[in-house]
Amino acid sequence: MASISSLGVGSNLPLDTLLTNLTTAEKARLTPITQQQSANTARLTAYGTLKSALEKFQTANTTLNNADLFKSTTAKSSSTDLTVSTSAGAAAGKYTISVTQLAQAQSLTTSKISSSKDAQGDTNVAERTLVIDQEGRDKPLEIKLSSDQTSLEGIRDAINNADGGVSASIVKIDDKNFQLVLTSTTSGVDNAMTLSVKDDPQLNAILSYDGTSGGMKQLVEAKNALLTVNNIDIERPTNTITDAPQGVTLNLTKEVDNVTVTVEKSNDQSKAAIKGWVDAYNSLIDTFNSLTKYTAVDAGADAQSTSNGALLGDTVVRSIQTGLRGMFTQGDPSSAFKTLNEIGITADGATGKLKIEDTKLTKALNENSSAARLLLVGDGKETGITTKMASNIKEYLADDGIIDSAQDSINATLKKLTKQYLATSESIDATVARYKAQFTQLDTMMSKLNSTSSYLSQQFTAMSNSSS
Repeated sequence: MASISSLGVGSNLPLDTLLTNLTTAEKARLTPITQQQSANTARLTAYGTLKSALEKFQTANTTLNNADLFKSTTAKSSSTDLTVSTSAGAAAGKYTISVTQLAQAQSLTTSKISSSKDAQGDTNVAERTLVIDQEGRDKPLEIKLSSDQTSLEGIRDAINNADGGVSASIVKIDDKNFQLVLTSTTSGVDNAMTLSVKDDPQLNAILSYDGTSGGMKQLVEAKNALLTVNNIDIERPTNTITDAPQGVTLNLTKEVDNVTVTVEKSNDQSKAAIKGWVDAYNSLIDTFNSLTKYTAVDAGADAQSTSNGALLGDTVVRSIQTGLRGMFTQGDPSSAFKTLNEIGITADGATGKLKIEDTKLTKALNENSSAARLLLVGDGKETGITTKMASNIKEYLADDGIIDSAQDSINATLKKLTKQYLATSESIDATVARYKAQFTQLDTMMSKLNSTSSYLSQQFTAMSNSSS
């Protein structure tokens, strides 16, 4: 007899449908596991979102946690030929500045030489040493030159490759003449050069320079910048003066007379940092609210709303929220300002977000910026709101912090759920296979019985017909 081609054909019973329904019922055993996997994966993602939001706030907190912000100044010059900028520590005031000489770097040149490629040294000498001495450097620059490095091009490349405070270039005078030009990379009298060549008198005659004479001649003299600041004589080797007056950078471009530089206290940087800090904190609050969102459902509902936050009721989030809010009263005890409200930063009771009263903040910074600094930054080690917040956030984000520990726990749970899913899936497959085997046996047996019944019926009919 032919085999059963489709389950239920032999028995004329809906065995195929029954097996499908049983399979669906068995697979329902996986639903609680996949639901747990989805919930834990969502929590893992939510912790990643929380960590990212904390890192962004940490960046803004680090920016504000800088005492120099509260010592900021701005500077302006009465001449575009003398530009200025300031750094922390610059004293407010007016300065009259005159520049009588700009700093410049020394340049030396060889005499005209008919080829830039031909060797200029003594061919009987295997190696010679070019010595370039500058008083402003710890030791002379010594460059070994082989016989094939004594052309102008070879000397130029050897000097530039040494990267020792001197640059070299070749100037083509006309079709037949070239000159090697050496320039100190740093301006100032102390960086003036003297040159000599050891072991090769022939090349020494071309490259030597003792400060006044030699084979080379001076194109540009080394000079220091000379200026007066409020009639005080100043001399520096560079045209960028960073310490006269202290905290003010002067960029000299021309000789000028009686230029007025005005340095004034500025709260622009501290206000910008405070605003950035408040905005970042409010953004963090939005993240908290999103991750712990709760949507009420009707009484008697079978399940909570699917729009609830993945970390609703989570203790980690509550701990971080409580910890950060607790820092708002942790200013330096020596500060005249004891709360954020006193400098114009208030918290909304309903939302927990911060807002700035600009007029009050400006007044606090203008009248007592040091107290505002102590409230926010403190001593930079143990006191101050942002200092303590920095310490707390660092602990939250640490590899063994509460967020990392929570993520480790979820990952461990997900591994267990994966094993449970695979084991349950194997059990379901085995059960369905057993059902199918039993149904196939039933189908085959019923098919045989039906065939036997049909055969007997035919025989009885035939016997009845033959006896009549």
